[in-house]
Amino acid sequence: MNGKADPRAEGEVTTRTRLERGRGALGPALELVHTGRAPTRAVLTAELGVTRATAGAVAAELEALGLIRIDAKPSAAAGSQGRPSHRLSVAEEGPVALAAQVHADGFRAALVGLGGRTVATAPGCEIIDADPAQVIGSVVDAGARLLRETGRRCVGAGLAVPSAVAEPEGTALNPLHLAWPAGAQVREIFTERVRAAGIGGPAFAGNDVNLAALAEHRHGAGRGARDLLCVATGHRGVGGALVLDGRLHTGSSGLALEVGHLTVNPEGRPCHCGSRGCLDVETDPLAFLTEAGREPGPEGLLVQARTLLRDAYADPAVRSAAEALIDRLGLGLAGLVNILNPDRIILGGLHRALLEADPERLRAVVADRSLWGRSGSVPILACTLDHNSLVGAAELAWQPVLDDPLGALG
Repeated sequence: MNGKADPRAEGEVTTRTRLERGRGALGPALELVHTGRAPTRAVLTAELGVTRATAGAVAAELEALGLIRIDAKPSAAAGSQGRPSHRLSVAEEGPVALAAQVHADGFRAALVGLGGRTVATAPGCEIIDADPAQVIGSVVDAGARLLRETGRRCVGAGLAVPSAVAEPEGTALNPLHLAWPAGAQVREIFTERVRAAGIGGPAFAGNDVNLAALAEHRHGAGRGARDLLCVATGHRGVGGALVLDGRLHTGSSGLALEVGHLTVNPEGRPCHCGSRGCLDVETDPLAFLTEAGREPGPEGLLVQARTLLRDAYADPAVRSAAEALIDRLGLGLAGLVNILNPDRIILGGLHRALLEADPERLRAVVADRSLWGRSGSVPILACTLDHNSLVGAAELAWQPVLDDPLGALG
């Protein structure tokens, strides 16, 4: 032996050392790419607070796991100086999560990849059985067919339901707009059906508006907000959610933000909860159709209400109905602003369409009724993601991977 060190061996040791140092950064790095906050290696390096070499080793490990792609030779922007940083993106052909949603007018299944990208969607069903096991089994079967057809690896499954989901039991406490029994064991049923279908990875269940808010915070209109309030109509009823510092605020047992049962019209319609004039029955699609003097048709209530608002807003009866709902919604939002002091509000479902129809009226009602409205109004924006509850259900399944990519997939 000549006593000289092998430079290749030294390089391998250095690379392993960098990766070991950066292993704890794999999850944060993946989340930065997943949410679009680290489009380049230079940004990743700065966000993680590590050396460029360590960031490179972390990115290479995520690429080896099939989660991201590294473009080492991106084209330079016009007028830029120097060599552009490696570009990072989610792997388009990478793993997916099975996302399922059940609502009053049917169910839907989809496969969702990193970045909130919907890879495939099964045709929706418009019939909901009174047996939750039957419905959940059907939507899981639809998702399993998508997995067979695409051949994608599945990291887990998430289910969105129109009910508060109690923790840690995973029970749907109040599926008011479904003919399901109170306390249905939705997570247990979903997990059993997922396993029976041969789908790997963990299974989760959550409230549909909570999951919509999570998806919008990571990929849509709520991105960058610190305290994000989301209020949305489902196909029936109204739900709310709050994201604080990037995490859903679900309360001590998963039941926080049941905003649908705020009273906005004391002499209003009877609510399923036993009260009267709740946001749930005063600003949902059925309330709008009734206010406008329209009978519910064969299509879903949400679709019918959105179509009426879009195509017939010039009709005085439709405009008057829209204004009545906007005023009630604004009253409810103002109360929530006074309590929660969010830095952004996003609206989904029919509420999004009402905002788009007359944004100034809604903002004026909220400003007039909220304590801080005159000194600094809260931005009110429309949700931007299609099927955001489905995307949010997938986020539940992706979370273990975001927490520990190597442990979940390696």
